Amino acid sequence: MAQIFLKETPQIQADRSLLRFGCYEEYLDSLSTIQDVCFLQSVEASRTIASLGYRSSGETFSREQFEKRLAAVLNYIYPPYKAYELSSEGLVSPNADCIIKELASRERANRIGVLSTIIFLRVFTKSGIEVSGYIDYTERLSKEDWKPIFAGKKMLMPKKFDLGFYHWKSGIVASNDSFNYKVLKHPQKGLLFQNRFDRKTINPDPMAEPGPKTLRKRIYTKLYKLVILFDHVVRQRI
Repeated sequence: MAQIFLKETPQIQADRSLLRFGCYEEYLDSLSTIQDVCFLQSVEASRTIASLGYRSSGETFSREQFEKRLAAVLNYIYPPYKAYELSSEGLVSPNADCIIKELASRERANRIGVLSTIIFLRVFTKSGIEVSGYIDYTERLSKEDWKPIFAGKKMLMPKKFDLGFYHWKSGIVASNDSFNYKVLKHPQKGLLFQNRFDRKTINPDPMAEPGPKTLRKRIYTKLYKLVILFDHVVRQRI
């Protein structure tokens, strides 16, 4: 099961005070005074006056606003758990290109954190320009819809925000840390990727060993000019 983490906004911080109320009626009662109940001789009448905003110098919530804001606070404090979904399930045909099959076979392990795969791609854009890059498979799975890719309707393309990116025509070079990896630039070894969870380093140099608990595999595909997968087995997280 994967936990969904939400960011605490200023609105949620302000609405934390609503947690002390069990229902909307209790919220209205907190706005009423003893004099209201005494003079009106009716709790319902007192709540009605409060709901109209006559007993608060600030904003008075309607029932719908109260329930919506309270739910947002509860959702933040007790985030829901959602089982991961496999984007590849039922979409990879027997005739699919081998790279699609290879990535589909690794999807579950990457989603649950047992495996952390780096994808090296060299591919041509629709305009015929070659781009290449290193992709944190796990991170990209969480950031975009992979169903069109697994269905063979969309190409996987390196992006400027990936671990590594190179545009062969313009010469644009980019490198970025990801959720799973820190990019290291070694003076002799060149570009390295350090896994954030077990601190092991992956060396993408084809002339060197990829590193401990990492396997390098070249995938022969008709869709891309070159594909190499670096499968890193992640230690159990502490």
